[in-house]
Amino acid sequence: MRVRIAIAVAGMLVSAPALAAPCNGNLCNADELAPVFAKLAAAKTRGTRPVHILQIGDSHTAGDAITGAWRDLLQARYGGGGRGVLAAGRPYAGYLTRGVTATMSSGWRVNGTFGSGSAQPRPAIGVAGFSMTSTTPGASMSLTSDGAQSFDRFVLCAIARPGAGALMVRIGAAESRFDLDSNTERPQCRTFALDRPNPSVTVTADGAPVTITSWGTFRDNGGVVLSNVGVVGSQLIHFSRTDDAVLKEEFRSYRPDMIVLAYGTNEGFSPSVSAFGYETTLRSAIGRLRRLAGNVPILMLGAPDAASRQPALLNNAPGGAVSCSVPAVRVTTAVPVVVPAVVAPSAAGQDMDATIAALAAQSGSSAPVVVPVAATTTTTVKPAVSGLFVPPGMRAVRDIQRRIAGELGLAFWDWGARMGGPCSSTQWVRGTPSRMRGDYVHFNSLGGRDIAGRLQADLDAAGMPR
Repeated sequence: MRVRIAIAVAGMLVSAPALAAPCNGNLCNADELAPVFAKLAAAKTRGTRPVHILQIGDSHTAGDAITGAWRDLLQARYGGGGRGVLAAGRPYAGYLTRGVTATMSSGWRVNGTFGSGSAQPRPAIGVAGFSMTSTTPGASMSLTSDGAQSFDRFVLCAIARPGAGALMVRIGAAESRFDLDSNTERPQCRTFALDRPNPSVTVTADGAPVTITSWGTFRDNGGVVLSNVGVVGSQLIHFSRTDDAVLKEEFRSYRPDMIVLAYGTNEGFSPSVSAFGYETTLRSAIGRLRRLAGNVPILMLGAPDAASRQPALLNNAPGGAVSCSVPAVRVTTAVPVVVPAVVAPSAAGQDMDATIAALAAQSGSSAPVVVPVAATTTTTVKPAVSGLFVPPGMRAVRDIQRRIAGELGLAFWDWGARMGGPCSSTQWVRGTPSRMRGDYVHFNSLGGRDIAGRLQADLDAAGMPR
């Protein structure tokens, strides 16, 4: 009987979004963001903590193409508040830290919520999705900011436990000891307030092993800080592997004013999307964030448009895939050519004034002219795209996100619709210039700026102060 009930409920969840969608716009429930809008109205007041936006997600967040461009827009408007929260050190090859440079010595073991290092047993993990445990005394890591992201407040979060070592924190000429030996195991964040902005910090393990869960840099002079913490390839369910106590301590220390949830692509590309299972995961994650972070406004970014050629995804959810096949396109571009007019040598030989006078006399004006000739053209052929489709799981995930946002009081931004709807990823890849990579999933830097601009435009239209 329980199995039959679960199947029936799952069936209802698949069809519900069409009936219960809270709105048909690109940005829904924007009134839920009123508290952070009010803080942004005062963000230009200097000498205060910056408004902190914390985005949690998958590779779109980890890559920082979109969040980095959005950060630039916000900090240009309100002022820079620092780089924000980051995974400590360099948790994986290719780790991107726009605005700052992270380095790390050998002697660290990496654990994460997904992928390499995610198997149990593992130490407690926090909001960054990774933890770094020293394996040798003297192991170190550094963070160096560019000029715009210098900081006057550094936050370091770690695990205190019996027999743990210490962390030596050097900022400029000052060095402090963060002792983590404790009678009980517990998360502990320490804030280092500085009397002037600094560009770099170095953290060194001293003595017995220590575990770092995250670090962050801030500048307390108003403005905005936008933190991006993402795990490549992850889904929202993997965020449940983070530790409640660590999250609570980190949220207390980092004090986000808005949380942005940016998952959905990897869920929509799952071999089989369970509407019931995904809704359960989403409701649980939202409730958990509110319990641990307080009643912080949450903006959920719906899954973007993306396409695949994997046959296993053709029927990964009810509704059927959307074909994105397109024919070959011949693109012809005119290339104008200009050549300078021929000028006879002046009788004055190398005299510059005489040469200029001769040019003016021949042209009838005071400047040389160029004579256009017949334009040439270049022709390129963009090959046909076949077998490409949007998995039905993408729509299933996005519809559930929209409905749950309405039911639980979250703002919701329809990322996929703002791209142009199903199969718009083909235009983002094949357009000139291209805004997505050839995998039809990830965005390049130009695409990141485009998405950030569209999101910001919708927030502005909803009342975000300028």
